[in-house]
Amino acid sequence: MLSPSLDTVRLFVHVLAASVWVGGQLVLAGLVPTVRKVAPDATRPVAQAFSRVAWPAFVIAVVTGLWSLVEVDVADTSSSYQVTVMVKIVVVAISATAAFAHQVGSSTAAKAIGGALGLLAGLAAMFLGILLHG
Repeated sequence: MLSPSLDTVRLFVHVLAASVWVGGQLVLAGLVPTVRKVAPDATRPVAQAFSRVAWPAFVIAVVTGLWSLVEVDVADTSSSYQVTVMVKIVVVAISATAAFAHQVGSSTAAKAIGGALGLLAGLAAMFLGILLHG
Protein backbone atom coordinates (compact mmCIF):
# COMPACT_ATOMS: atom_id res chain seq x y z
CA MET A 1 0.00 0.00 0.00
CA LEU A 2 1.22 3.50 -0.82
CA SER A 3 1.92 5.80 2.11
CA PRO A 4 -0.04 9.01 2.31
CA SER A 5 1.84 12.28 2.46
CA LEU A 6 0.91 15.79 3.48
CA ASP A 7 0.40 16.51 -0.23
CA THR A 8 -2.16 13.71 -0.60
CA VAL A 9 -3.98 14.78 2.58
CA ARG A 10 -4.10 18.38 1.33
CA LEU A 11 -5.42 17.26 -2.05
CA PHE A 12 -8.02 15.01 -0.39
CA VAL A 13 -9.28 17.86 1.81
CA HIS A 14 -9.35 20.18 -1.22
CA VAL A 15 -11.35 17.72 -3.34
CA LEU A 16 -13.68 16.94 -0.43
CA ALA A 17 -14.41 20.62 0.17
CA ALA A 18 -14.91 21.29 -3.55
CA SER A 19 -17.22 18.27 -3.72
CA VAL A 20 -19.36 19.67 -0.91
CA TRP A 21 -19.50 23.08 -2.64
CA VAL A 22 -20.31 21.82 -6.13
CA GLY A 23 -22.01 18.52 -5.27
CA GLY A 24 -24.27 20.25 -2.80
CA GLN A 25 -25.40 22.66 -5.49
CA LEU A 26 -26.22 19.74 -7.77
CA VAL A 27 -28.16 17.99 -5.00
CA LEU A 28 -30.10 21.16 -4.17
CA ALA A 29 -30.91 21.70 -7.84
CA GLY A 30 -32.57 18.31 -7.78
CA LEU A 31 -34.28 18.70 -4.40
CA VAL A 32 -35.59 22.26 -4.46
CA PRO A 33 -38.40 21.68 -6.99
CA THR A 34 -39.76 18.87 -4.81
CA VAL A 35 -39.32 20.86 -1.60
CA ARG A 36 -41.26 23.74 -3.22
CA LYS A 37 -44.14 21.40 -4.06
CA VAL A 38 -44.25 19.51 -0.76
CA ALA A 39 -43.39 22.30 1.68
CA PRO A 40 -42.99 25.70 0.01
CA ASP A 41 -42.04 27.37 3.29
CA ALA A 42 -39.13 24.94 3.74
CA THR A 43 -37.16 26.13 0.69
CA ARG A 44 -35.51 29.05 2.50
CA PRO A 45 -34.50 27.05 5.64
CA VAL A 46 -33.11 24.26 3.45
CA ALA A 47 -31.04 26.78 1.47
CA GLN A 48 -29.83 28.42 4.69
CA ALA A 49 -28.81 25.05 6.11
CA PHE A 50 -26.87 24.33 2.93
CA SER A 51 -25.14 27.71 3.18
CA ARG A 52 -23.90 26.88 6.68
CA VAL A 53 -22.09 23.87 5.20
CA ALA A 54 -21.24 25.15 1.72
CA TRP A 55 -19.50 28.43 2.53
CA PRO A 56 -17.08 26.91 5.07
CA ALA A 57 -16.36 24.17 2.50
CA PHE A 58 -15.68 26.87 -0.10
CA VAL A 59 -13.25 28.62 2.27
CA ILE A 60 -11.48 25.32 2.96
CA ALA A 61 -11.22 24.67 -0.80
CA VAL A 62 -9.73 28.12 -1.37
CA VAL A 63 -7.24 27.76 1.50
CA THR A 64 -6.09 24.31 0.40
CA GLY A 65 -5.94 25.54 -3.20
CA LEU A 66 -3.72 28.44 -2.22
CA TRP A 67 -1.63 26.07 -0.11
CA SER A 68 -1.20 23.85 -3.17
CA LEU A 69 -0.09 26.85 -5.23
CA VAL A 70 2.55 27.73 -2.64
CA GLU A 71 3.92 24.19 -2.92
CA VAL A 72 4.37 24.41 -6.71
CA ASP A 73 7.75 25.49 -8.05
CA VAL A 74 6.69 27.96 -10.73
CA ALA A 75 10.01 27.53 -12.53
CA ASP A 76 9.11 23.87 -13.13
CA THR A 77 5.70 24.61 -14.69
CA SER A 78 4.80 25.36 -18.27
CA SER A 79 3.07 28.52 -19.37
CA SER A 80 -0.03 26.45 -20.22
CA TYR A 81 -0.09 25.14 -16.62
CA GLN A 82 0.16 28.71 -15.32
CA VAL A 83 -2.64 29.91 -17.62
CA THR A 84 -4.83 27.01 -16.48
CA VAL A 85 -4.21 27.97 -12.84
CA MET A 86 -5.18 31.57 -13.57
CA VAL A 87 -8.34 30.50 -15.40
CA LYS A 88 -9.23 28.25 -12.46
CA ILE A 89 -8.81 31.15 -10.05
CA VAL A 90 -11.12 33.27 -12.21
CA VAL A 91 -13.84 30.60 -12.42
CA VAL A 92 -13.62 30.00 -8.66
CA ALA A 93 -14.17 33.74 -8.14
CA ILE A 94 -17.10 33.66 -10.57
CA SER A 95 -18.57 30.66 -8.74
CA ALA A 96 -18.42 32.44 -5.38
CA THR A 97 -19.70 35.75 -6.73
CA ALA A 98 -22.59 34.13 -8.57
CA ALA A 99 -23.50 31.94 -5.59
CA PHE A 100 -23.49 35.02 -3.36
CA ALA A 101 -25.70 36.87 -5.86
CA HIS A 102 -28.05 33.88 -5.81
CA GLN A 103 -28.11 33.88 -2.02
CA VAL A 104 -28.80 37.59 -1.54
CA GLY A 105 -30.74 38.26 -4.75
CA SER A 106 -34.36 39.22 -4.36
CA SER A 107 -35.58 38.67 -7.92
CA THR A 108 -36.26 35.33 -9.52
CA ALA A 109 -33.87 36.25 -12.34
CA ALA A 110 -31.00 37.05 -9.95
CA LYS A 111 -31.54 33.79 -8.10
CA ALA A 112 -31.77 31.75 -11.31
CA ILE A 113 -28.80 33.34 -13.05
CA GLY A 114 -26.67 33.35 -9.89
CA GLY A 115 -27.47 29.72 -9.14
CA ALA A 116 -26.86 28.50 -12.67
CA LEU A 117 -23.67 30.51 -13.17
CA GLY A 118 -22.36 29.55 -9.74
CA LEU A 119 -22.86 25.87 -10.45
CA LEU A 120 -21.39 26.00 -13.96
CA ALA A 121 -18.33 27.91 -12.75
CA GLY A 122 -17.90 25.46 -9.87
CA LEU A 123 -18.02 22.53 -12.29
CA ALA A 124 -15.49 24.29 -14.53
CA ALA A 125 -13.19 24.84 -11.54
CA MET A 126 -13.39 21.14 -10.63
CA PHE A 127 -12.59 20.15 -14.20
CA LEU A 128 -9.62 22.51 -14.32
CA GLY A 129 -8.37 21.12 -11.01
CA ILE A 130 -8.43 17.62 -12.44
CA LEU A 131 -6.69 18.90 -15.56
CA LEU A 132 -3.95 20.42 -13.41
CA HIS A 133 -3.37 17.20 -11.47
CA GLY A 134 -3.92 14.77 -14.33
